[in-house]
Amino acid sequence: MSEKIICKNKKAFHDYFVEETFEAGIVLVGTEVKSLRLGKAQLVDSYAVFKGEELYLLNAHITPYSHAARDNHDATRSRKLLLHKKELLRLLGKVNERGLSLVPLKLYFKNGKVKAEIGLVKGKKLHDKRETLKKKSMEKDVERELKDRSR
Repeated sequence: MSEKIICKNKKAFHDYFVEETFEAGIVLVGTEVKSLRLGKAQLVDSYAVFKGEELYLLNAHITPYSHAARDNHDATRSRKLLLHKKELLRLLGKVNERGLSLVPLKLYFKNGKVKAEIGLVKGKKLHDKRETLKKKSMEKDVERELKDRSR
């Protein structure tokens, strides 16, 4: 399987606890795919919501394709996400029941098709974010010490 990452949502890992991830297809127009091939996408502040029993990606910014004339797309339009019916119903139940959210974690090409990794997430409190930063800085310090000692 060939997988080429287009963009990641690093802020999601800072702001949320990721409980589960799902791979979803996305309904796109031609100019969006061309723009994604150039790596022109941003997932910061984007999220997924249910409209009926269908899942949509909102606020994902895909820059309009520079060589398209009049048939260009809207940069932040809502895009339908494609999952199996059982997965959609399971996600709908979890989102409604436990107060979890759906956030895109990354966009990537898989066998020529654009896929989105969607995370079922729970929000972090301020003290959780601080704790995560402390752990990361401690791990970096330990790695730095080990690297210095090996020289």
